[in-house]
Amino acid sequence: MHTPFALLSAALATLTLVSGCAITAPPPRLGVATPAPLQQCSELIGAFGFASTRLTATTLEPAGRLNNAGQPVGEHCRVTGKMNERTSPVDGQAYAIGFEMRLPRDWNGRFLYQGNGGTDGNVVTADGGNSLGSGGLLRNALQKGFAVISSDGGHSSAQNPLFGLDPQARRDYGYNAIGTLTPMAKALIQRAYGKAPDRSYIGGTSNGGRQALVAATRYADQFDGVLAQSPGIHLPRASVANLSNVRRWDTVVTTREVNGQPDYESALPPVERELVARAVLARCDALDGLSDGLVNDVEACRTAFDPARDLPTCSGARDGSCLSAAQKTVLAAVHAPARNGAGEVVYSGFPFDPGIRHPGWAEWKFRSSVRTARNPVSVGYIFSSPPVADRAMATDTRKSAAFALAFDIDTDGSKIFATSGVYTDKALDFMGTLEAPEFDRLRERGGKVLVFHGTADPIFSSDHTQAWYTALDAHQKGRAAEFARLFLVPGQGHSRGGPATEQYDGLAALVDWVEHGRAPERIVAGARGAGNPGGANPDVPADWSPARTRPLCPYPLLARYTAGDTESAASFACQR
Repeated sequence: MHTPFALLSAALATLTLVSGCAITAPPPRLGVATPAPLQQCSELIGAFGFASTRLTATTLEPAGRLNNAGQPVGEHCRVTGKMNERTSPVDGQAYAIGFEMRLPRDWNGRFLYQGNGGTDGNVVTADGGNSLGSGGLLRNALQKGFAVISSDGGHSSAQNPLFGLDPQARRDYGYNAIGTLTPMAKALIQRAYGKAPDRSYIGGTSNGGRQALVAATRYADQFDGVLAQSPGIHLPRASVANLSNVRRWDTVVTTREVNGQPDYESALPPVERELVARAVLARCDALDGLSDGLVNDVEACRTAFDPARDLPTCSGARDGSCLSAAQKTVLAAVHAPARNGAGEVVYSGFPFDPGIRHPGWAEWKFRSSVRTARNPVSVGYIFSSPPVADRAMATDTRKSAAFALAFDIDTDGSKIFATSGVYTDKALDFMGTLEAPEFDRLRERGGKVLVFHGTADPIFSSDHTQAWYTALDAHQKGRAAEFARLFLVPGQGHSRGGPATEQYDGLAALVDWVEHGRAPERIVAGARGAGNPGGANPDVPADWSPARTRPLCPYPLLARYTAGDTESAASFACQR
């Protein structure tokens, strides 16, 4: 009998390959949104009514109150409120879905649901900006004229992560906040502008990217376009995989704490990660036709680079010029698929990429894997059924580190597949199964999906997202690109950063596809060098032009150098 982990397997079987999908015609094209002026703001708090909703404030924000990339955001109405206020019968805590909406004076007729990051708990500024990823948008969604909503996912930051003790709070975090807020937001837009939105979009990065894909499956009738960046597809699996590597890192650390906080970076400090990055570039950089500090041909690099062969082995003490034999073994293991004791795949592996030098890579591998704010408590309290017994690890970093070090992928990891007592939903269910057939409804009504993922992401593997897309394409009989496209971003870390061209406007490309039928054949991305108005990326190498551009190509195509200026996207073609 197969264990729950067998559901993934080498072919990523949780993303069901269904050969019987009937595809009779290309998906329909949806109409273009039309603008309308704001009619009400302060009046909304008394004039708007919606079930289980309480508006707490309405404020007309003047132009320039918010700024983005050095430019003022125009006049808009800010609305705050709460939905589904309740007291939990499980933990006695008061819960509500808190939200903020920003309604521009000059509305473009579009609605955007702004996804959350991490474990939520904060109502961030509803501007559709950095929460959508892409390296600091030069014009955010609010500047473009979208009406935008953001939320706290159904709990406060003070309730993180113990909100996982309440089953309904788990559901709100996983999917229900989106389903609850979206109809209300559209009704509020109707009241404020005198008409409902013509087109509705959802976008986010990390957990917000997962939320966007979940909305595409659970709420296909509510959204026309879906933008998922660095998405946490099967997020509980990814968290289990990251925890399972703590024991490996522990075998090669020289110190486990820095300034009193758990920190495993001594297992592979910056100078050694730089050594790995240079070795990857030496073997893989030129595979796309140009040595430029980027590995575009991820597939060819899988066989071109071998850590056992291509990294120098220390004959004595570690001095930054080599890795110990044990380090090389650990490095290969943490890049390989995570497997349980029976050899079944729990989560996909990670490609070797020069973005390993990025400080964010270390943050996820060495600190988030052991500290309270990230993996240990997420797995222990939000994804496990029942939650772990020791609540003190939610505030005591040494206890969370001890939990991570003792974590067993079989006995502890299997709890993300379990139900227990009041916890009747498995973590993979309320966080989104995202199986290929679940996207049929969105396709059939003309909706579109754009997914972006950095190949140096240290927590959510681009290989896992690639496997998801491959399964989706198989289900669609090779025609997934008619409504869904995946763009890999070489060198980019989790959501942003890394030695990469990671500033691009995925939202504009999505609107163009949904409303004008222009599918993105390539998307030009910039490097965010010094002087970039959206903020410089400190990970951009000194020998790159600060204005470097590259095309991001729809998978499985990749950017290959043809001829011309090596710093310009115009010199590259999207090819096999």
